[in-house]
Amino acid sequence: MTIATPPGKRASTRETILDHAYELARSEGLEGLSIGHLATAVGMSKSGVFAHFGSREDLQLAVLDTGSRRFIERVLLPALKQPRGLPRLRAIVAHWFEWNREHQSGCVLLSAASEYDGRDGALHDGVVAQQAGWRDQLQKAIGQAVEEGHLGAGTDVAQLGFEIYALMLGLHHDAGLFGFDEAGRRTLAAFERLWRSWQT
Repeated sequence: MTIATPPGKRASTRETILDHAYELARSEGLEGLSIGHLATAVGMSKSGVFAHFGSREDLQLAVLDTGSRRFIERVLLPALKQPRGLPRLRAIVAHWFEWNREHQSGCVLLSAASEYDGRDGALHDGVVAQQAGWRDQLQKAIGQAVEEGHLGAGTDVAQLGFEIYALMLGLHHDAGLFGFDEAGRRTLAAFERLWRSWQT
């Protein structure tokens, strides 16, 4: 007789596996995820892990989704408490800044972009969808700043979104090589100049 696993326990076990997989992916990348290594880390058999994720690719996609969800929870949602316009846009950047500080040792989302940018398949498509979705959110906040009159009416929303993203990538890159304090100081100075260049 087979005893079914209660749905609540199954969901809890899946979250535990994902937590471990996410931490492994931060240091090893999504391509570095191994079902065997993960099973050992969580004290399960390989078949136990496969019961929750039918394949390695399913696991990788779930970890990518976990990274995206955590990023939104830490960066976007707190910023939405700020007034529409430049205050909210600045808050997004501030929370993103702290996300970079906490993820100097490895960001699943950035490493995935590097791992799958030149490939085809579900993981490439998942990374593109995640990145495009974040660009949309960023451009929405920029557009609101234009509507509120905090940025010039002629602001190129897509261009400013690109410039914000480029500065954050520069912060992540330099923080890992030269230390966060120096990289952060220069990034903040660049952002102040960026805001001024697009304001009315």
